[in-house]
Amino acid sequence: MLLERYYQVSQAPDVAAFEERLVRFAEELEFPHVNAILVMDPPGPGERPEFISIGNTPQAYLEASRDPTACARDPVNRRLKSLSVPFIYDQDLYAASGAGDLWETQAAYGYRTGVAVALHLPDYRHFLLGVDRDTVLPREENRLSRLMADLQLLAVHAQDAATRLLAPDALGSSRPELTPREVEILRWTMEGKTAWAVGAILGVTEGTINFHLRNIFRKLGASSKHQAVLKALRMRLI
Repeated sequence: MLLERYYQVSQAPDVAAFEERLVRFAEELEFPHVNAILVMDPPGPGERPEFISIGNTPQAYLEASRDPTACARDPVNRRLKSLSVPFIYDQDLYAASGAGDLWETQAAYGYRTGVAVALHLPDYRHFLLGVDRDTVLPREENRLSRLMADLQLLAVHAQDAATRLLAPDALGSSRPELTPREVEILRWTMEGKTAWAVGAILGVTEGTINFHLRNIFRKLGASSKHQAVLKALRMRLI
């Protein structure tokens, strides 16, 4: 997909537009269901985490899936707690985890297979994204790899919008200062240039560019180039 399509999700002006663009994006990838959840864990013991979600999950399925015991048994929920890369779920995963009955329940609502990914963020926050459908995923390796890459990138952009729109107080008011060289590197990165290509343009080594990128990540509290670009755009640093 064109990078502009991802930016349309991350730069949504309000929650309604964010949800509409996220649903449309998932539908273009042939997933009729999408759910995004921002989880904010309490810093201290004895408090409950806060969950804020958007998407188009059917109300009937929401009501059928609220059992806390079932949520704890769900192998997808278990994987999301530790993994930071997209993974596929299907009936085999549930059966192997001794939770085939949970799959039977959700399959009736069109949740037979899908892809889920979690981004574990600073300040006790997590962003979960899941897309689901009733038909099997493509079996061709190149199509499946492209799909997983699309969803990983979508999660990064959706997380930025979720943090900005669903929990604006978590953003803080500090605005980091970037050096002119860091701003220049971010602008080239936004154009899709690799560290090697940026180094060639600026007449420095790839290692020097990666050194600057690490400093940028630290200043912005970002974990990837895409997230750094999004945060810099939101803060009007580039």
